[in-house]
Amino acid sequence: MEPYRMTLWAGLAIGLAFGIVARGTAFCLLSGLRGWWVTGERARIRAFGLALAVAILASQALDLAGLVDLRASLYARTAFAPALILLGGALFGYGMVLANGCGARALVLLAGGNLRSFVVLACLGVAAYATLSGVIAPLRLAAAARGAVASPPDLAAALAAWGVGEAAARLWLAALLAVPLAALALAGAARRDAGPLAGGAVVGLLVAAGWAATGVLGADDFEPAPLASLTFVAPVGETIQYAMLATGMRPSFGVAVVAGVFLGALVAALASGTARLEGFSSPRAMLRAMAGGALMGAGGALALGCSVGQGLTGLSTLAPASIVAAAGILAGAWAGLRGPLRVVRPAVAERV
Repeated sequence: MEPYRMTLWAGLAIGLAFGIVARGTAFCLLSGLRGWWVTGERARIRAFGLALAVAILASQALDLAGLVDLRASLYARTAFAPALILLGGALFGYGMVLANGCGARALVLLAGGNLRSFVVLACLGVAAYATLSGVIAPLRLAAAARGAVASPPDLAAALAAWGVGEAAARLWLAALLAVPLAALALAGAARRDAGPLAGGAVVGLLVAAGWAATGVLGADDFEPAPLASLTFVAPVGETIQYAMLATGMRPSFGVAVVAGVFLGALVAALASGTARLEGFSSPRAMLRAMAGGALMGAGGALALGCSVGQGLTGLSTLAPASIVAAAGILAGAWAGLRGPLRVVRPAVAERV
């Protein structure tokens, strides 16, 4: 089988696994932050923390083994605009609160019959492409050019500039970041947290599997696949575009992942008997979902990723741009959950 087709099948399989796990364990950064900052329930933020720890260790192990070069990913940039990426992350984080879930969570919920998520994803995809290559793209490019500053592609390269061997720096950084994260995620965990924690560990491995799928299976001397892994902003927009123009374009790894997530979550919803049609409780709720989806699409395009794309996949590369984007996402989520722009929902809240 040619590398391109192997990459697509691998993306579909990775998406299937993510959809099943995310549906079964309610894996979601927003739910984790809401539990941590608002309700005091920490199982889901523990799961996200463990996912990040596993993603860092497994991804850096692939790089150290010479199987992939994470500096070839879009996250490892030698120049980027910190203010623009921070702003994009904040817009995404606040939009995530407005929409009551990120793009990945909306895709998982849609598979179970949540029609609110369809509106969120449609607005997210259109806004993302309007920002990446549509009417907003010239403003984005101008802002990125004016605000760009030089940067090492990742933290290991920054240490190497001070005379530390890059391989040693990569190994020690991965350990210094991932081990405390894993320890914090597991410390004090109750038996009921075992399911979410196991799901988080699987998601972390799927991030590394994405790097392997595009960097190893997709290796082709004539037409190499772009190095990529789990992310859900541009791929959702690309999936919408592919649905309309399938005869004139080829599906990418990202499109295969989106399709796999939907199918995996659908299987999990049907198997668990939780699939059911759900809609909006009011026009105001619909407007809030539309605004949230649009902010996530535009913000994710500016930040080069979403809560999964930057919060897990990007951070697994140890890229400075991903650290800035993740900080913006957390700031935007905090503003919507506890800050001055706190989103107040009706007494009967829509389920995530």
